[in-house]
Amino acid sequence: MVFAGNANPELAQAIAANLGVPMGRANVGSFSDGEVMVEIMENVRGRDIYLIQPTCQPTAENFMELLVMIDALKRASAYRVTSIIPYFGYARQDRRPRSARVPITSKVAARMISVAGTDRVVTVDLHADQIQGFFDVPVDNVYASPLTLADIWKHYTSDEIIVVSPDVGGVVRARAIAKRLDCELAIIDKRRPRANEATVMNLIGDVDGKICVLVDDMIDTAGTLCSAAGALKDKGAQKVVAYCVHPVLSGKAVDNINNSRIDEIVVTDTIPLSQAARDTGRIRQLSVAQMLAETIRRMAEGESVSSLYVD
Repeated sequence: MVFAGNANPELAQAIAANLGVPMGRANVGSFSDGEVMVEIMENVRGRDIYLIQPTCQPTAENFMELLVMIDALKRASAYRVTSIIPYFGYARQDRRPRSARVPITSKVAARMISVAGTDRVVTVDLHADQIQGFFDVPVDNVYASPLTLADIWKHYTSDEIIVVSPDVGGVVRARAIAKRLDCELAIIDKRRPRANEATVMNLIGDVDGKICVLVDDMIDTAGTLCSAAGALKDKGAQKVVAYCVHPVLSGKAVDNINNSRIDEIVVTDTIPLSQAARDTGRIRQLSVAQMLAETIRRMAEGESVSSLYVD
């Protein structure tokens, strides 16, 4: 059975449709004081449940919905609850910088999900793979790279493109994509003076006359990608296209995109797009519904999941 909270009902319905099963009925709302209220409206005793709930904006509310729904399903005697978290919020707070008095929030969030009673977690393109170790239950971190590769192959040829990592931290991801596409790789060396601000400093690689394909796991304020697009165009790039899995798009992201030199941004539907984002004309969305539906089917039937994906 497939259940969902309020974070991304469209994706949940698409996954259920791909599986050929109806959505499980649940009343997910709030009390007058804002506390999360959940009631499962189906008999789930002894059933295998897949709960779809990304922890995107509003992050705290959607995260609490996830925890309460897990508890409600387990108390209703569900045999197994698998939490499908297409976008795992708090993932960027995965370490404690030297001498900083800050929490490792991704560890806290992972423990809370584990303690709530979920039996397994499925995520899509975690910001850092080591976060899987923060959970006390098995985690399958699946990748949207098959979608990305298929779309790139559909629109471009290998000899006209160059894959670009927007920062040094994304080199492993970009290199894997470039290897599959059999094309060259460029790297942007970036300095970040403060949170949510990025300044492009240096470009490693020749992009003159090329279609630049920027790849990243998420797009937040879009500052990094917009700065990168400008730097690449200044170096002679013919076109700049970005492929980002998670469209967080917070703050002035949409304005930044509209005022930038980037030609197109391709994202997935792990997070629903705002109307403003839909209206830009520069953002195109791919769906992970079929991919996640096949993941769920394989898990339910005891088949291999890892063979579906490349990292």
